[in-house]
Amino acid sequence: MTDPVGKLPSELDQLPDRDPEETAEWAASLDAVTKAAGPHRAAYLMRRSLQHAEGAGLALPKLLETDYVNTIPTAAEPAFDGDLEMESRITAWNRWNAAAMVTRGARYGVGGHIATFASAAWLYETGFNHFFRGKEGDGSGDQLYIQGHASPGIYARAFLDGRLSERQLDNFRQEAGGDGLPSYPHPRRLPWLWEFPTVSMGLGPLSAIYQARFNRYLANRNIKDTADSHVWAFLGDGEMDEPESTAALALASREQLDNLTFVINCNLQRLDGPVRANFRVVQELEAQFRGAGWNVVKTLWGNAWDELFQLDTQGALLRRLREVPDAQFQTYATRDVAYIREHFFGAEPALAELAKLLTDAKIAECFSTSRGGHEARKVYAAYRAAIEHKGAPTVILAQTVKGYTLGKGFESKNANHQMKKLSVEEFKGMRELLGLPIPDSAFEDGLVPYGHPGADSPEVRYLQERRAALGGPAPARRLHASAPLPQPEERAFKALYKGSGKQEMATTMAFVRLVKDLMRDKETGRRWVPIVPDEARTFGMESLFPSAGIYSPLGQTYEPVDRDQLMYYKESKDGQILNEGITEAGAMADFIAAATSYATHGETMIPFYIFYSMFGWQRTGDQMWQLADQLGKGFIVGATAGRTTLTGEGLQHADGHSHLIAATNPASLNYDPAFAYEVAVIVKDGLRRMYGPDAEDVFYYLTVYNEPKPQPAMPEGVEEGIVKGLYRFKEGTPAAADAPRLQLLASGTAIHWALEAQELLASDWGITADVWSATSWGELRRDALEADEALLRGETRVPYVTQALSGAPGPVLAVSDWMRQVPDQISQWVEQDWSSLGTDGFGLSDTRAAARRHFGVDAPSIVVASLAQLAKRGEVPASAVKEARERYGL
Repeated sequence: MTDPVGKLPSELDQLPDRDPEETAEWAASLDAVTKAAGPHRAAYLMRRSLQHAEGAGLALPKLLETDYVNTIPTAAEPAFDGDLEMESRITAWNRWNAAAMVTRGARYGVGGHIATFASAAWLYETGFNHFFRGKEGDGSGDQLYIQGHASPGIYARAFLDGRLSERQLDNFRQEAGGDGLPSYPHPRRLPWLWEFPTVSMGLGPLSAIYQARFNRYLANRNIKDTADSHVWAFLGDGEMDEPESTAALALASREQLDNLTFVINCNLQRLDGPVRANFRVVQELEAQFRGAGWNVVKTLWGNAWDELFQLDTQGALLRRLREVPDAQFQTYATRDVAYIREHFFGAEPALAELAKLLTDAKIAECFSTSRGGHEARKVYAAYRAAIEHKGAPTVILAQTVKGYTLGKGFESKNANHQMKKLSVEEFKGMRELLGLPIPDSAFEDGLVPYGHPGADSPEVRYLQERRAALGGPAPARRLHASAPLPQPEERAFKALYKGSGKQEMATTMAFVRLVKDLMRDKETGRRWVPIVPDEARTFGMESLFPSAGIYSPLGQTYEPVDRDQLMYYKESKDGQILNEGITEAGAMADFIAAATSYATHGETMIPFYIFYSMFGWQRTGDQMWQLADQLGKGFIVGATAGRTTLTGEGLQHADGHSHLIAATNPASLNYDPAFAYEVAVIVKDGLRRMYGPDAEDVFYYLTVYNEPKPQPAMPEGVEEGIVKGLYRFKEGTPAAADAPRLQLLASGTAIHWALEAQELLASDWGITADVWSATSWGELRRDALEADEALLRGETRVPYVTQALSGAPGPVLAVSDWMRQVPDQISQWVEQDWSSLGTDGFGLSDTRAAARRHFGVDAPSIVVASLAQLAKRGEVPASAVKEARERYGL
């Protein structure tokens, strides 16, 4: 609704005006300024008034954008704590070697990226020389999320530092021989250097936020003092388009993570062109971060711009900078001064008059190279402001030129991300620009040389002294000396070994019950990190609320509505549960931080992350790979698993394929237990393998079901089979000595259909079936693949699945609540005739019985499929198949 003059009402119209006359006077004053000095002056006064009000602590909405200038004026920059000339020489060597490494690698067609580090060199070098804490001092040091495409510059610095050799640089992107360097930050490939994998864009910023949050979690739970650990995430402006990049900005602000700094390299270019061709990405990002509650520091212009701003007495330059789109500014960086005078300064008379006061050299310098991100003093000032700011995270928006110092053929060109090498002449030009003592004779073989001032040179000594003062080399991944975790007491597992008697229990509940008991263990209980994205009650975890508490850095500032209930919603500063909102991506980032704490902080944690199985590997599979690459450990639990057990939810909730996706990840050990005791055995073995004396860099994926069933006691001697993936659960009793026989393999909840089918086959058809519990199709396949690999080495080893089924009579029929490809993973190593049943296709809403009939996996369907297999072998008449279909109404 609008008022009579058509103006939209505002919230101010709902507030009583104590002094309308005074209000009118303020409005009249603004009108008078607008009329006398123009709208630009009026807008300037309003912005300054709002800034003053914000600084005075008045409760007003914040300005989302400020002028397109540096947040920290040149006059306000702190004293530079270092030798700028020395650091410039160090940076020059690193620029050279980064470009040389990629260019030399181009001989073999392996590629590499040059332009990103060229633009961001000072962003990294300033941090390495002054801010980034290493891991050899007190505490855990800082956590550095390096932009993936900048990796050549990090290798170049490690080479200057003596941590890498020329041979290793020459093996960039050539790892098969065993001594190469991975293309991007990959901890699994280079675990002494890289700590965080970041090249899957968007995951770096998301993980950095949750890493900073997990640092606080460890401190608030009195597990590790992380007060001196700061998280630095180096990002690209184009990368911020990834939804994960900004998904958790509000969390970082809400939890006041002032131990976190984003450094966004705003070179205005993404991989194929401008980030915001028709807009201004810096201003957009400023508004986004300020709106989310972050402290924003803009470092846009170099010192050359100071003269221009001082001459801009009418604000014309500021107005022009606010309106020029990024793509046009990129063009200015590549055009001559005449073009800039006409198209930039010619926009209005005040600018044209200002340009008359500027030399061509000054204009060329400002528009081609003078950016805040290329000047160490300005970057230093921004970093100092970031670490001194309290109460909120900081983002630094540093403007640079992509391809800076690589020559006119690279700088600001749309194609520079795909340009993999420089010519010899371009290198010679770069040598002159950087002032490096590399003679022409070094190029005689047509190959660009690496450069190094010498192991005992002033540059190397300075670099190493700086790093020593900050706590050792960086980046670096360190494995702290820590004892294996003791195995929990056996009684927690025995409760599930005994079964549930007549009482029904879903395997989801069995897992939660087991973990609840393990969290009481005196030695390891406090190291469990339960993680759930909002639906803890769905998985029966509400019993953990009052005992373990839900983590909140604020504690509980309200009285919970269910305070009178036994299982009330309890938040606490030292709470153990990370109960996230509706964000599987955030919960997975939690898991990664906890799963790698053994390396990051030298504190081994045992995370388990429980979620709707449909929303795990399908929704956050990229993070599962990140977890594997980061060598994380813990239990990922897909609850409400399978395509037919979650009645009524339908297609989007019916998971029949997560085990297939999980099978693609080499670090994931995937289990589909049928019974509570199998859950206990798998978790116990997982604790041994991940946290015992011979700890492995793996993680576990367990699927558990929401279908209550009586849980049997554990049979004798099945532990090995459970861990390896297969054991005979119930042998069939032959109706006659010559009765046909077959083997039914089932996983998860499907074992109950197989057991029912076993009875029908015996009672209705006189056929004997043995029922096997296939706890892990994936582990059976992994073992078989290893046997095949051994054969190539001249060793003979029979796969476990072949051994287990050796001599078992009749064909094999596998059934599960998953797509047929899941059990079919092992078919080639089964000697018997093989067939399978599964839930291929889309899910649907209905009862469990109707859904299983629809997919053809219920007990009668198993009987018909079994008869068909036996009929093929001539062991039953073909008419039995038709008779069975009619009898069971299929």
